[in-house]
Amino acid sequence: MTTAGRIFLARLAGIGVFDPSGDQLGRVRDAVTMLRADLQSPRMFGLVVELAHRHRIFVPMGRVTRIEPDQVVLASGTVNMKRFERRANEILVLGELLDRTVTVRESGQPVTIVDAAIEPDRTRDWHITRLAVRTSGRMRRRGQLFQVEWGEVDGLALSETHQGTDALLATLADLRPADLAAALQDMPEKRRIVVAAALDDERLADVLQEMEEDDQVSLLRSLADERAADVLEAMDDDDAADLLGEMSTADQERLLELMEPDEAAPVRRLMTYADYTAGGLMTSEPVVMLPDATVAEALARVRNPELSPAIAAQVFVVRPPQATPTGRFLGTAHLQRLLREPPSALVSGLVEKDTGALRPETPIGDVTRHLATYNLVAAPVVDDHDRLLGAVSVDDVLDHLLPEGWRDADRSEAHG
Repeated sequence: MTTAGRIFLARLAGIGVFDPSGDQLGRVRDAVTMLRADLQSPRMFGLVVELAHRHRIFVPMGRVTRIEPDQVVLASGTVNMKRFERRANEILVLGELLDRTVTVRESGQPVTIVDAAIEPDRTRDWHITRLAVRTSGRMRRRGQLFQVEWGEVDGLALSETHQGTDALLATLADLRPADLAAALQDMPEKRRIVVAAALDDERLADVLQEMEEDDQVSLLRSLADERAADVLEAMDDDDAADLLGEMSTADQERLLELMEPDEAAPVRRLMTYADYTAGGLMTSEPVVMLPDATVAEALARVRNPELSPAIAAQVFVVRPPQATPTGRFLGTAHLQRLLREPPSALVSGLVEKDTGALRPETPIGDVTRHLATYNLVAAPVVDDHDRLLGAVSVDDVLDHLLPEGWRDADRSEAHG
């Protein structure tokens, strides 16, 4: 290894990992170590590197030839593609060590770890030798930042201190929900619960919707009932219904009772439909417009960044009332058509109904064929009275057609 000197690990987060020819393999996401019982400087085992499709692997430090401010270079482009799994007693430095509260032994002062420095020894092994720590600030002033040797602090054993989350949350802040879900699944259970509890309701709801059902249930059960109900309210109603459907009847009713009545009502309605039917797959919150709405108003609605691309690709025009189940369904106005018309035009004059609508009992196979036949990304679902109940989007169908555990398969097999 040609790199010399001291390197602070937090600065490595997100930098590229390259083979000797300069081709990028992935990015650094964490570093792996193990605390020692004698409190001596722990040895760095390797780096957690994220490849494409969120697939994370372990790269031993012996494979690293150079560490620079903007890149890590490996000895070769051949790496073990097995998905990284943290072993017992191993510590993820960025995910578990930073933001922990420890005590400076000499002064007895509590400080927070904000970074960890590694240095090579004579045998070319890398050890965590120093910690960058910060004292608690008063009022709006930030605390003092300084460095200490690894052995100059107490509280580094896992059982000695509560693991804070601020530093970790900062590194996760810009991740997409699917990527954050993958990161949570790679964390130890206790850490995952702490991080989930620190996320706001909307962010946690988005993340839950990207997880496998068993993981969703486990994480939701780790929350207090009132918080769990708030998160369910922030989820898409079809995802909330699916999640509650994995829980016992008693748990379902308890959480539904804690939800706001107008938030619980559509979820209860969706739970009455059979799985793998249009009713069980649909969202009851598509973009719904009344006949006197203009193109400008419709475009303003679909610009909402919280809408999925599939749901934002069209508006459904109905007679009052506008909330599902609506008045009589009049037809669909697709985004491309809206973009070609004057802003003052009425959406009622642009609707199409020749592709038909689905019934809530329509099985998923027929739903798939309907979407494929008419090249749709979403289709309306109506009842026997032609009232709009919701819409089935192509992403909802894919979620249910793919084999169980497809998210993990995507991470582990994409580069196998």
